[in-house]
Amino acid sequence: MTKYRSGRINEEMKKEISNIIHNDIRDPRLKAMISVTKVDVTKDLRYAKVYVSIFGNDEEKQESIIALKNSSGFIRREIGHRIDLRYTPEIIIELDNSIEHGMHIDEILNSIKEKKNNDNE
Repeated sequence: MTKYRSGRINEEMKKEISNIIHNDIRDPRLKAMISVTKVDVTKDLRYAKVYVSIFGNDEEKQESIIALKNSSGFIRREIGHRIDLRYTPEIIIELDNSIEHGMHIDEILNSIKEKKNNDNE
């Protein structure tokens, strides 16, 4: 499988999984805002690691990630209907903390910048 094809499959899976999470899953535990940040499908199309970013408090994050992991079979079935692939990959949901990590680093940089400005005055 060429790099170009795997990229297209990853993006198509990302789009469809995001659509399924927002429109088709009717789980009351999904209260927080959920964003699919990345999908990595293995070369043999057997597994798809789905990275999701969840915006909310810690309790909402935990409930949402549990609900998503429990819904992985439903997501896989819907992907099988929507995308024509030889194999429908098994969905593995992972929490992506990169956005929160980036915001934390930005806060640190801003505090250093403010401290530097206060020292120069």
